[in-house]
Amino acid sequence: MLLRTILAATAAATVLLVPATAAHAEPTTTAATTVATDTGSTAEATTAGAAAGADPVIVVGGLIGISIAYEPIAARLRADGYRVSIYQLPNLGFGDIRESARALSSYVDQVRAATGAAKVDLVTHSEGGLVSRWYVKFLGGADKVDRYVSLGSPQQGTYVANIINFLGLGSCAGIVACQQMSIGSGFLTDLNAGDDTPGAVRWTTVRTWQDELVRPVDNAVLADGATNVLVQAWCPLRIVGHLGLVLDGTTYTIVRQALAGAAIRPNCFAV
Repeated sequence: MLLRTILAATAAATVLLVPATAAHAEPTTTAATTVATDTGSTAEATTAGAAAGADPVIVVGGLIGISIAYEPIAARLRADGYRVSIYQLPNLGFGDIRESARALSSYVDQVRAATGAAKVDLVTHSEGGLVSRWYVKFLGGADKVDRYVSLGSPQQGTYVANIINFLGLGSCAGIVACQQMSIGSGFLTDLNAGDDTPGAVRWTTVRTWQDELVRPVDNAVLADGATNVLVQAWCPLRIVGHLGLVLDGTTYTIVRQALAGAAIRPNCFAV
């Protein structure tokens, strides 16, 4: 029994760990005045400067995703002129995703109050995409969110969580969020029942064939009118892992185009 428990805890820590070292940022109203652009893409030229007057952007982290892990993508957004804050999940996302969504609801209201904006855009990674969807669907977020972009979120669950659940003898080593991200969980059944993209929110998902944590990869997509982007459908030679989705230049061009409401034409050579 002790050996099984050790194996379960080790597996959970190994596959779910996200490198980072800081607490979540307070809402911010500042934005960089310079605009960074990549070359070779008409779509990117269209989005250059599109952040002027845009909604504030909240980057919603994933499981064990401490704020500083998301500074690279936040910095890109700020360089493009967006007002950006990073939201770290309570208790590093180990707890009930529904409770994390309630906390996100309060944070969104703080950002809206600090910026004077009626709505925000959410750029989410991994578990953060599920937290954000629960907030939109069940906690009034549909009226406060304009655009939703998920990066490698297990919208339909992941077999990785199922495996950890098995190793943890049905407990996912005690990680509630892991239990909820298992394929077929009650949480996902409720989240995906009926319309999985409610309200007037513009929904975009981004996934990669090399995602180590969302398996099968197509479980990262949404139905009901969402724009679902597979990085390798545009850039077959691009190698992007689960954590790489918040670091990769090509992926960022997709995020930028989605936030600007532009046609999705990723720059395969972006760094």
